Amino acid sequence: MAMATTEATTLTALLKEAAAAFPTRRAVAVPGRLELTHAALDALVDAAAARLAADAGVLPGHVVALSFPNTVELVIMFLAVIRARGVAAPLNPAYTQEEFEFYLSDSEARLLVTNAEGNAAAQAAAAKLGLAHAAASLHDAAGPVHLAGLPAHAPENGSHGGGAAGSLSPNDPSDVALFLHTSGTTSRPKGVPLKQRNLAASVRNIRSVYRLAETDATVVVLPLFHVHGLLCALLSSLASGASVALPAAGRFSASTFWADMRASGATWYTAVPTIHQIILDRHASRPEAYPALRFIRSCSASLAPAILERLEAAFSAPVLEAYAMTEASHLMTSNPLPEDGPRKPGSVGRAVGQELAVLDEEGRLVAAGSPGEVCVRGDNVTAGYKGNPEANEAAFRFGWFHTGDIGVVDDQGYVRLVGRIKELINRGGEKISPIEVDAVLLGLPGVAQAVSFGVPDDKYGEEINCAVIPRDGSALREEEVLAHCRRNLASFKVPKKVFITDDLPKTATGKIQRRIVAQHFVQPTSA
Repeated sequence: MAMATTEATTLTALLKEAAAAFPTRRAVAVPGRLELTHAALDALVDAAAARLAADAGVLPGHVVALSFPNTVELVIMFLAVIRARGVAAPLNPAYTQEEFEFYLSDSEARLLVTNAEGNAAAQAAAAKLGLAHAAASLHDAAGPVHLAGLPAHAPENGSHGGGAAGSLSPNDPSDVALFLHTSGTTSRPKGVPLKQRNLAASVRNIRSVYRLAETDATVVVLPLFHVHGLLCALLSSLASGASVALPAAGRFSASTFWADMRASGATWYTAVPTIHQIILDRHASRPEAYPALRFIRSCSASLAPAILERLEAAFSAPVLEAYAMTEASHLMTSNPLPEDGPRKPGSVGRAVGQELAVLDEEGRLVAAGSPGEVCVRGDNVTAGYKGNPEANEAAFRFGWFHTGDIGVVDDQGYVRLVGRIKELINRGGEKISPIEVDAVLLGLPGVAQAVSFGVPDDKYGEEINCAVIPRDGSALREEEVLAHCRRNLASFKVPKKVFITDDLPKTATGKIQRRIVAQHFVQPTSA
């Protein structure tokens, strides 16, 4: 049965439509442990939402913080908070108590929900701020989700509490449903409220460009406290009647990835370049049987063309690079599926479901092929940062959302990113794109991971350095890396110094941040 094309303007409506169209199809599975159909998931979400409203006093607009590994309880509680017209604020379970205090207070959370094992740092922060804490556990697929720590509830006799769910008021497109923070690479993290309307638009865009259908399945490899895994892997799958598998470990595991993919009949997966590289390295040392995939998606950081080629060769599937931001509810541009157009290595594709423009500093459109700031507008874009008029004024000038990325658009509408405005390396007036240098470094067979970055320099103002992780078994030398760069880059773009290392500092979502890498390898010189 095909789903009707819909203009539903809430995420909740999209998910309800999928559950009605495909009630008996698998929605969420933990391989070897648990499976939930779309109808069962919908009933569990409604029952948990009713419990949040009745016993935790969650009212429309109340913020509920969620700190979990990638478990089925997180999926249910996330959707339940939204169903109750609350605001879900998923948080990285690895935060320190101090970080939890910042995020819980900045989001104005009223309740913290964790898994049954709990989270000592999160609970200590919640206690300090006077927030209630509930622990969610699903003992069996029949449900309901048990919420320890909430006030006493009518006996949970295995019913889904459908009557109580009926008393929940309908979701509205203007309801804030998700509250996240930007990663704060250059400043204090900024709060990003995303409405039901934003999430519905983004899910429709993702579903459309990748032609997601009820026959699709994927394994979630990215944390669900981040828009990439949450919007693209999880919510777009559920809204399509498709299924997602959650690794039993609650996070990505290279050793179980392909077994989970095979077990769930996966047709695609989405990841950040670092995870693609881990999967490639495992393929090189321990090849396995791979399922037939419709496509592989890469997003959240630049994918070097050399890595794209290796992925396509190893797993016999088109690799589609995309471009996304929290403020745009994830997706902005993507390379298309082969039936919809060419995919261009080194490009992040074409705008999907929104307007995109490359503007100069005065807000004028630049000519195709010329660099400028990539700007977007559409129903998926946040209305603005929370309580930050200064940031909003800068981010929404000229009627567009400004991404902070420099890019070039070709005559077919494909975007090529040059780099973050603040990360371009200015060497004596010559602007160097670190993305270009990274791509060259990753083209050297002995290099597994690489990142280039700017460092202060007395003569040029800034100089370029890089850090590389060699492939297993490769005796990579600095001179070999420099010789490769000299062959493939203009002389002013060749790194002055190469750090050969076995580890690079990354964010919780697997992104390599240049500023952090630069601080890690280069000690500031004292004046």
